[in-house]
Amino acid sequence: MTRQELFKQIIQKQSFLCIGLDTDIEKIPPHLLSFADPVFEFNKNIIEATRDFCVAYKINTAFYEASGVKGWQSMQKTLDYIPENIFTIADAKRGDIGNTSSMYARAFFQKEQSGFSFDAITVAPYMGEDSITPFLQHKNKWVILLALTSNKGSEDFQHRATDGEELYESVIRKSQQWGDADNMMYVIGATHPELFSHIRSIAPDHFLLVPGVGAQGGDLQKVAEAGMNDQCGLLVNVSRNIIYAEKSDEFSIAARMEAMKYQKTMQDLLQSRFPS
Repeated sequence: MTRQELFKQIIQKQSFLCIGLDTDIEKIPPHLLSFADPVFEFNKNIIEATRDFCVAYKINTAFYEASGVKGWQSMQKTLDYIPENIFTIADAKRGDIGNTSSMYARAFFQKEQSGFSFDAITVAPYMGEDSITPFLQHKNKWVILLALTSNKGSEDFQHRATDGEELYESVIRKSQQWGDADNMMYVIGATHPELFSHIRSIAPDHFLLVPGVGAQGGDLQKVAEAGMNDQCGLLVNVSRNIIYAEKSDEFSIAARMEAMKYQKTMQDLLQSRFPS
């Protein structure tokens, strides 16, 4: 999916919502445990209930890898079930020396080899250019680079300054020599709303994947006001607040209602920025 196609979906659905399928078998409704693949059954219901209101799904691979082969099978079935016009993200946070990153890229991008064909993958930048470029060599695929994350520990390194520039700033500036706004996004946590305007001055055209709204307390309106660009430029991820909105047999109805609330807020924000 190109940047223009993603923006088209955002305008059509009046939403820049990304839903995180961080599915924990210990948290899903008990009645699903009788199914052959409870995780996929849960995800299938969530997708059916929310696909009208989101433009992306983010699959946190750790929640699937923890179950070994069965988890990988659940992940593949989930990916295959997502409609083709919805952007898919492997939240895998990979990144290693070049030949290893090449294998990671094949694992998540080459369907004929691995069975997976995600649109994007999250990648850690710590090892530098040669750990990132193998992912960028895949046509029509995206790298989503960790820049300024939403967790408390982001303070440990990401704000450390060298020569007057904080580490997250260096990551954003330097990485633009490797990729561009058509194949690279940045993870920017919603827990740093005061920095979005500054980040836009560094990366005016790139999409930002924004975790931290919902359970982590990020403010959607503040993020949108400071972070939108002329193609929206935001994918705001919400996981727990939507998929675990209700633990009863009616969990998918509750998830739909919660996703709808986010979409309605996003619609107002989009219409104020892009009046029809």
